[in-house]
Amino acid sequence: MKEIPEISDAEYQVMKVIWSAGAPISTNEVVEKLAQSTAWKPKTIHTLLSRLVKKGALQYEKESRVFVYTPLVKESEILSHENDSFLNRFYDGALNPMIVNLLEQDRLSDDDIAALRRTLKTFGEKLSEER
Repeated sequence: MKEIPEISDAEYQVMKVIWSAGAPISTNEVVEKLAQSTAWKPKTIHTLLSRLVKKGALQYEKESRVFVYTPLVKESEILSHENDSFLNRFYDGALNPMIVNLLEQDRLSDDDIAALRRTLKTFGEKLSEER
């Protein structure tokens, strides 16, 4: 199984920009996009890119005088890893206690509950068909 790197919240923001590009993206493009949504200095963004390369989340190629970055992990892989990590850390890996907690804390709206029911029904039907 492929090892998924642990990334910080700030690194995740950088990765979202790179994933949304849908193709290799230059350092300048990353800096430009993050400057619109953060107060980070270019040096901070360069540092985050460097960390992501060291962690194995990104690779880069030098094209002329420009570094171009490509993700080595998919967003879905990071999200799955983070979901598992959260569930293991706070709920011993079980999803049901988390949902019960959200319900007890009144954190799910009626719309959320209806959407959850539809999702469970759809996936339940899909699993039944596969068996």
